[in-house]
Amino acid sequence: MRKPYLAGGAEFAALYDVKRLQVSQWISRDHTLDYRYAKIISGSPYWLLQFVKGFGQTTPRTKYVNEVELARLVKEQDPGYWVGEVDQLPPLVGQAELVALFQLPSGALLRKAVSTGRFRPADYTLSGSPIWLLEPVVEDVPALQAGARGVDWAIDERVLAALRDGTYDGPGARIVPRGKAASKNPN
Repeated sequence: MRKPYLAGGAEFAALYDVKRLQVSQWISRDHTLDYRYAKIISGSPYWLLQFVKGFGQTTPRTKYVNEVELARLVKEQDPGYWVGEVDQLPPLVGQAELVALFQLPSGALLRKAVSTGRFRPADYTLSGSPIWLLEPVVEDVPALQAGARGVDWAIDERVLAALRDGTYDGPGARIVPRGKAASKNPN
C-alpha cells in the first residue's frame, strides 16, 4: 500500500547529519523550524519528507540534506508518495490514538496484540515509534473481533470520525512537554 513519505525527529536529524537535540533546538531556541509541515501523532511531530528535504535551503545558514540518508528513508517507505501540505495526508494514527479508538484501558494491550501478530504491523516505524494508516486498521476490525479473547476491539465512532476528518483532539493530538519544559508549562 502506498503511503506518504514522512520523517520523525530522529530521521530529520539524520538527514542533516546533526544530533536529534539540534532539531528540538531549531524549534524551541531559534524558531527556524515549526510544526506547520508536521502531523502530530501520539504526541510527536512527523514532518512531510518533502518539507524536510527542502528545509536546509530556508535557513539563515544553508544546510545540505544527506542524499544517501534521504534515499534510504525513501526506499524504507516505498512504495510511497510525496506530499506538500499536511492536509493532503491520509488519516494516520499511533499508539495513543489507537488506544482511544478502541477504548483500551492501556497501550499494553495494543503492544501485546502487535507483538503477537494479532494486530497488523505498523506501516511506519519513525523515530522508534509505530505509525499506521487508519483505513487498513479499520478494515481489519472484523478479523480482530473474530479472534478476540478478552479485548472487544470495538471502535469508538466519534473518535473514528474525528480521526478521519482531522478534528481529533484526544490523547496523542498534542505535544506534551517533558523534562524542564514540562515544569515551565504546567497543564
